[in-house]
Amino acid sequence: MPLDIAIAQFRPSKGDLDATLDDCAEAILRAVGQEPRPRLVVFPETALTGYFLEGGVREQAIAAPELLEALNARVGGEADGGDADGVDIAIGFYERDARGIYNSALYATLGPGGGILHVHRKVFLATYGVFQEERFVEAGAGIRAFDGPPGRIALLICEDGFHSVSGTLAALDGASIILILSASPARGAAPGAGVPGNLVRWDALASAIAAEHGVFVVVSQLVGFEGGKGFAGGSAAYDPRGHRLMAGPLWEEALLPVRVDLDEAARARAEEPLFSDLERSWTRLLVNSPGSGVRRPVPEGE
Repeated sequence: MPLDIAIAQFRPSKGDLDATLDDCAEAILRAVGQEPRPRLVVFPETALTGYFLEGGVREQAIAAPELLEALNARVGGEADGGDADGVDIAIGFYERDARGIYNSALYATLGPGGGILHVHRKVFLATYGVFQEERFVEAGAGIRAFDGPPGRIALLICEDGFHSVSGTLAALDGASIILILSASPARGAAPGAGVPGNLVRWDALASAIAAEHGVFVVVSQLVGFEGGKGFAGGSAAYDPRGHRLMAGPLWEEALLPVRVDLDEAARARAEEPLFSDLERSWTRLLVNSPGSGVRRPVPEGE
């Protein structure tokens, strides 16, 4: 079953929520005006505000229902030949909730027949070097997949993808598509000098998640500059064998079409049963892991 996706490699107007919402809506409408029309548009981490807000996070945070309402108000009609009703979006934002502020990703269907399908809150908060997330946001409680119109999907946010257990948890919960929303500052190469080192690492990480679990992986990257820190873009998508399907440009915004065949995930898992081996062994590994509180003798040679 084919699924058409548009990756919105996006530059927010830092700290200007209304202007960025307008730009997000414009990107959605441009995407749905393309052929083939995408069913899903994927934005990066913190696409609504920019990443490095620090103390400004609380002022810029928005509740998930308010975000969906604001986008629906902006894409309710037709523009550039596109009508966004029935289109799914995944978008990163700082979320305000009664329990705290989170670095979150919303997955929703636009239009009067739509609504919020899932909100993922970043589990692994980067707090080292230039990153200070634990000072300003709360950590999410877990990783799970959900059923969307295109299939069973999971969301991860940036450093979530650096931990191999994140892809494992998503796949074990049935995901055949993992969307990774990222705001990864460029490291290791200046603009124009080649591919930054962080994108080389992302290529290896996302390819490994895809191949190990037999899933499609889509990585949407922020682009632009914030306080002297550059986000290089370089969004990408991978098939269930770990092959890169496409890569976005560096240092500029783009709408990147990619088509995935969801039936390919089942074929890849059948041909190389790494995931089925994981499913069979997962419970036994958990029971016998350090800190589980439950141990059984492991037979000699096991």
